[in-house]
Amino acid sequence: MRSVVSYVKRGGRMTVGQQRAWNELWPSLGRTVAELPEGPVDFGDWFGRQAPVMVEIGSGMGETTSQLAAAAPELNYVAVEVYEPGLGQLMLRAEKLGVKNLRLMHGDAVVLLTSYVEPGSLAGVRLFFPDPWPKKRHHKRRIVQPEFVALVASRLAPGGTFHMATDWENYAEQMMEVCSAEPLLRNRHADEPGGWAPRPEWRPITKFENRADVEGRISHDLIFERV
Repeated sequence: MRSVVSYVKRGGRMTVGQQRAWNELWPSLGRTVAELPEGPVDFGDWFGRQAPVMVEIGSGMGETTSQLAAAAPELNYVAVEVYEPGLGQLMLRAEKLGVKNLRLMHGDAVVLLTSYVEPGSLAGVRLFFPDPWPKKRHHKRRIVQPEFVALVASRLAPGGTFHMATDWENYAEQMMEVCSAEPLLRNRHADEPGGWAPRPEWRPITKFENRADVEGRISHDLIFERV
């Protein structure tokens, strides 16, 4: 097991609605990483169809994730999150939007990718506004490190994308440096100023992005492609 993880296991009570979602929706929509049987997940069987698989790491309270899944019905969309109330809220949002192409994983995304996702099988991985761990002594806890990027790259199919976004300048620079050094990836927007990707219109503005704007921080998108 890793000695350093990128997240804090938060507690917190669920609302009545979130608990209902866990009781009624989780059995068909969700799985727990620690309880998965050995071997790769059969996403086609789980979704009931064969389609490109998109994994979003850290779906939070699900506001943007539910919109992203709803806007891309051609994808089998998998949200990975450690915070149980967040997954409950995501299920409620997806239910309200009538989303059918979303499944949820409760647990550590690194464990999921390492042990339960076949190499070369994913259409994309999204990592939007991960915990920045802004204090220098905590930078080792940031999820975007060389080992993690190599893992993500190995799970992407050729042409698959690793899309990141952050509002912390030095984290964006770290992401750029680490991903640029990964031989299996190339920057889709290397010709843009700084190599940053233009902010996609389809990515909803998150609460973190709004807060960053108020506090004067600029958000950066990075999109790397499996070669």
